[in-house]
Amino acid sequence: MKKIAVNKWTKSFSKGRESVTHEERPGRPAISRIEENIAQSRQILRENRQLNVRSIAEQVTIDKETVRKISTEELEMRRCVQIWSQKSTRK
Repeated sequence: MKKIAVNKWTKSFSKGRESVTHEERPGRPAISRIEENIAQSRQILRENRQLNVRSIAEQVTIDKETVRKISTEELEMRRCVQIWSQKSTRK
């Protein structure tokens, strides 16, 4: 750990901080990967597997990166040429 980071933490604890875990921050919570958006993305991909991430993001009104994560992590799909397909279990 760099000296500047140690100084930052030392200052933080001397001001009364008691935990090293992240504290709640103000702002908009990350709610894009909710079940409703996952189900909507699944339905859109079932109807047309040739759609790209951008067009799905526009239809669901969420970020492109979130659509990519939903399709690859939640729905276990991958982009294969120009068609979304289920991930193969082969290694």
